[in-house]
Amino acid sequence: MDYNTIIKRPLVTEKSTALMEQNKYCFVVDPRANKNQIKEAVEKMFNVKVKDVNTANVLGKVKRMGRYEGRRPNWKRAIVTLEPGNRIEFFEGV
Repeated sequence: MDYNTIIKRPLVTEKSTALMEQNKYCFVVDPRANKNQIKEAVEKMFNVKVKDVNTANVLGKVKRMGRYEGRRPNWKRAIVTLEPGNRIEFFEGV
């Protein structure tokens, strides 16, 4: 799996913004990716050293439009902790 397909997009929420103070960054990743693949992808894309990776599978919500019911897709979140002294410049403008 190519590292460009593993990391889909950064996850910018209030919680992820607060985690940046602790040198942790959140990403939406491919559900099939494991922690080692996510670690390698972040290190190659952003040229940083990763200390730890935590993942969570997020279930999609059931939503209604009138009498019709649909479902949002399931997705996977990765919270990446960087080594001290490393940071990702991409998030600094957020």
